[in-house]
Amino acid sequence: MQTEKEKMLTGELYDALDPQLSEERIKARLLLQQLNNSREDYPIERSRILKELIPNAGEGLWLQPPFYCDYGYNIIVGDKVFFNFNCVVLDVMPVTIGSRTLFGPNVQIYTATHPLNYKERATGLESAKPITIGEDVWIGGSVVICPGVTIGDRSVIGAGSVVAKDIPAGVFAAGNPCKVIRELD
Repeated sequence: MQTEKEKMLTGELYDALDPQLSEERIKARLLLQQLNNSREDYPIERSRILKELIPNAGEGLWLQPPFYCDYGYNIIVGDKVFFNFNCVVLDVMPVTIGSRTLFGPNVQIYTATHPLNYKERATGLESAKPITIGEDVWIGGSVVICPGVTIGDRSVIGAGSVVAKDIPAGVFAAGNPCKVIRELD
């Protein structure tokens, strides 16, 4: 029989109130509290907290607090990735981010989702879909990235966009819903 965590990681409906998952979220919340209260002039301490919170990060992750996530271990980050203030990553399933990708302030990345059918939703079960963001991507401020989306390498997402469908590589895309505006050189 599958655990709730196994169900979560395979995209099946799962119980987010499962004791193991609740304990893992509490651990992440305590690390986030340390990170968000850490001082700018203590970079070694901040780096230690980040390595524990996001163990799958490449070199040079720069994360400007406050930052929020569900678990941390489902965030897979390349080298030299930057998150500006007040970003949220609901990493119920993997969020894979390529090297040299930049996130403006208030970016929201949501792998978590709920059933559309109200009877299923009333059970309290939820599911998730992974998100992949390529290398050298720039995500403008206050962008929302919905479950299951892939954003290709070198693309730029305009501020305030809601990305509900895949965006190819090498384009500027913006809007609600986010659409390709033009190709980039």
